[in-house]
Amino acid sequence: MTSASGRSRGRRTPARFANPLGDADYVDYKDTDLLRRFISDRGKIRSRRVTRVTARQQRLLARAIKNAREMALLPYPSAPLPRGRS
Repeated sequence: MTSASGRSRGRRTPARFANPLGDADYVDYKDTDLLRRFISDRGKIRSRRVTRVTARQQRLLARAIKNAREMALLPYPSAPLPRGRS
């Protein structure tokens, strides 16, 4: 239904963001520049909700990141430093 101002009161559809991997069906574990876009500053793998990739691409990314960690191309997740300790 439209109000007097002409705007509809329905739910807004979320804006579509471009998939950062496109239609990729292979993710190379040696491409660290690409993989670094999908890990946090602490080295953790970012979620699909944050990175906007498909479920299949998330699985490919996770496997590639884990392989790159094993080959010492990427860091393992680091724990935060404890506060108040010297």
